[in-house]
Amino acid sequence: MNTATASRDKGHSTIVKKVSKKGHDEAHGGAWKVAFADFVLALMCLFLVLWILAARSSEQAAEDVRRAQGGKLFEDGGSLIARQERQRGSLIPREPVPAQSDTLQPRKAFANGDTATPEQPYQSQPPVTRRYESAADLRELSAVIVKMAEDTGLQSNLQTLITPFGLRVLLHDTDRIGMFERGNAYPTERFRKLLRQMGPLFAQVENQMLIVGHTDSVPFSGVETYPGSVSNWSLSNSRAMAARFHMMAGGMPTTSVLQVVGMADRAPLESGRADADVNRRIELMVLTTEHAQAIRSMFGQPTGALQFAPGADAVIPERSALQSLRERLGVR
Repeated sequence: MNTATASRDKGHSTIVKKVSKKGHDEAHGGAWKVAFADFVLALMCLFLVLWILAARSSEQAAEDVRRAQGGKLFEDGGSLIARQERQRGSLIPREPVPAQSDTLQPRKAFANGDTATPEQPYQSQPPVTRRYESAADLRELSAVIVKMAEDTGLQSNLQTLITPFGLRVLLHDTDRIGMFERGNAYPTERFRKLLRQMGPLFAQVENQMLIVGHTDSVPFSGVETYPGSVSNWSLSNSRAMAARFHMMAGGMPTTSVLQVVGMADRAPLESGRADADVNRRIELMVLTTEHAQAIRSMFGQPTGALQFAPGADAVIPERSALQSLRERLGVR
C-alpha cells in the first residue's frame, strides 16, 4: 500500500513514498527462469544425442570407428595402430571362437558382427573326404580354389603353385584390391567371403596345412617411441590367425591346420620395393602326408635318439631318408 505525505517548508514540497514488499519475486527478477530454460535445453540436446547413437546399428558404428581410427595408409611412412586401448595383445577381433567340430554343419558367423547365417558350402567342392598326394590331385584341388577366387572377384589376387611339399596357395594384395585393411588384421569383405567359402572345402580335405602371414618391409611409425607395441612380426602373425579364424567359421575343423606363423617381411616375393603389393599376403601350404609328418617330427619328440656324449643326444635318421640322400649325392 502506497501513501504520500506532502508538507511545505520554506516554499518546497516534500513527498514521502512507502513501498510494501510482497515476497522475493520482485527482488530477484526473472534470472532463475533463464537458467532453468538453459538447463532444460541442455537436457533435450543430451537426450537427442543419445537417441541418435542408439538408433544407429552397432555394426555400422563399429565399422565407422575402425575405418576412422585404423585406416591410415602406409604411403605416409607408416602409421601406428590407433586402437591399442581396444586390442591389448591381439590385432584380431575378440569375438567367440567358432565351434570346434569336424563336421560340415553350418556355423554361425562370428566376426565383424555378422548375424546372418554363414555362406553355404561351395558347390564345386569335392563330394567326399579325401587326401591329395600326387601332382594331379593337387592340380584338381587348385582348380577348385581358383574357381572360388573368380566368383569372389579375387582372381588377380590368387596364385597357386604345385611344389614337392604340396599345393602352395598365395593370396596377395594388388594395386587395386587388398586382402586386409592397411595396418591391421581386419580382412576385407571379399577376402572374408573367400576364406569362409574355403572352410567347407578344407573340411573335406584330409591334408593338413600351414598358414603363413607376410607383410611388406615398410616399418610402423612410432615403434622407437613405443618399443614392442606393434611391428610387422605381430601384424603378419595376427593376419595368419585371422585367416584361420574365418576358415574355421566357414566349417574347417581345427585339425586341418598344422601350424600358423607370421614371417613379417623375411620372405618377399618382390625384394626390390619395400612397399610391393604382392609381399603383403597370406599363404596356405597344403602339405602332402610325408611333409606334414616331417614337420611334426621336427618339433615333436625325437625318435631313435642315442646318447652321443654326456648331456647330448644324437638322433639317427631313418634308413629311407639316408638312402634318398645317398642317391641325390651319387653315393653308393
